[in-house]
Amino acid sequence: MVFSSVLFLFVYLPAVLVIHYLSPPQWRNAVLLAVSLLFYGWGEPRYILLMVVTIVLDYFAGLLVARYQSGGNDRAARITVAVALVLNLSFLVFFKYWDLIAATLSGFGLGFMPVLGLRLPIGISFYTFQAMTYPVDVYRGDAKPQRNLVNFGTFATLFPLLLAGPIHKYKELGRQVDERTWGVERFASGVSLFIVGLAKKVLLANNVRMLWDAVKALPAENLTVAGAWLGVLAFSLHIYFDFSGYSDMAVGLGRMLGFELTRNFNYPYVAKSLTEFWRRWHISLGSWFREYLYIPLGGNRVSKPRMFFNLLVVWAATGIWHGASWNFLIWGLYFAFLLILEKGFLGRWLERLPSLLQHLYALFFILLSWAIFAMEDFSQMGILLKAMFGSAQGGLFSPEVGYWLRSYLPVLAVAVAACTPLAASLWNRLKERPKQLVLPALILAGLVVCTAYLVDASYSPFLYFRF
Repeated sequence: MVFSSVLFLFVYLPAVLVIHYLSPPQWRNAVLLAVSLLFYGWGEPRYILLMVVTIVLDYFAGLLVARYQSGGNDRAARITVAVALVLNLSFLVFFKYWDLIAATLSGFGLGFMPVLGLRLPIGISFYTFQAMTYPVDVYRGDAKPQRNLVNFGTFATLFPLLLAGPIHKYKELGRQVDERTWGVERFASGVSLFIVGLAKKVLLANNVRMLWDAVKALPAENLTVAGAWLGVLAFSLHIYFDFSGYSDMAVGLGRMLGFELTRNFNYPYVAKSLTEFWRRWHISLGSWFREYLYIPLGGNRVSKPRMFFNLLVVWAATGIWHGASWNFLIWGLYFAFLLILEKGFLGRWLERLPSLLQHLYALFFILLSWAIFAMEDFSQMGILLKAMFGSAQGGLFSPEVGYWLRSYLPVLAVAVAACTPLAASLWNRLKERPKQLVLPALILAGLVVCTAYLVDASYSPFLYFRF
């Protein structure tokens, strides 16, 4: 079940909201836990047990950490945290990376690890990272131990966040699980944000994806330079609106249920450097790696060579987190190299350039990164990258590219404009005029149009579900 489906919009969500608000406040977390497990089990029933094991593991790890600390046994507390982290990461590595490692070793003639053909549990990277923050936050004193297993289960499985984040630390969300407020204004803002996210997914992401799919399906001999760049641009817009649309829907759902969740994107394509881009893109993941990996490694409080090593480790982990394919590791190392250059000397040079050149620099390397990210097959990646740099078998341009430009120009223009704060500025102006009916009418129209698209379209899952 996905947010952008008729079943979710008109059956599951209304039923959850009715049951949730008709339940006594003290029962609402139990209701959320039950409906979240139902939501996950709808697509992955066999992996509910894995999720329950994760909940129980981290819940008792947090209690043990608090108990050892209160008794002055810091060593036992640290060991408990370490064991919890190792077990959490072991589940993630086994289900997500076993087959990748086995296939790679087999390619070198080492067949002692069989390829198991495991189906990846949906959202395992997200809910594992979220749940494992709890024992760490308790150990650091950033959060009090949660005595109620149902409340902790609600935090770990909250269905708006379950499949693709944003990733929340326990210290950020635990207090809201225990006690939160409801109100008509918050609920209405949640509905508004949810519809905005739905429109991003259905009207923009799904449409530009068709252009990317068309370019990706071209035989190598028909791929042109212009077609390669157009395809990568389409993928860049697709991944942004697909993922930011999901995140907006998640935050909107959270508000409907009384939670204030973290916004995950802040117009990343307006960045003037790659450092700024990663402050704006997938904010919750960047915050997680910074706080739970980069800073424990020493962060930037160490010598420059050590800081560069820390960046290399963090970005290797960030890359491989995204998927069980070596192109994601290359993608992470690509950003590690460029970010090290920016922190070393390039950043100071960039600041002296005109703003437009800074934007062009950032966009050029961002688009190249998506070409690496999008292609798990190295031979296809090589063909695409060569075409982008002028070595395309199909030449510079083709009538097919001209047809795509004419066909997709309106949606591309809207998508590019929506990547900037211009659309949000207009939206906020409408929100500031409560007596006007324009905003409610737009929200209703957005729901109607999106529903029409969903009824008529084929299934299009969110891209980040596979991570």
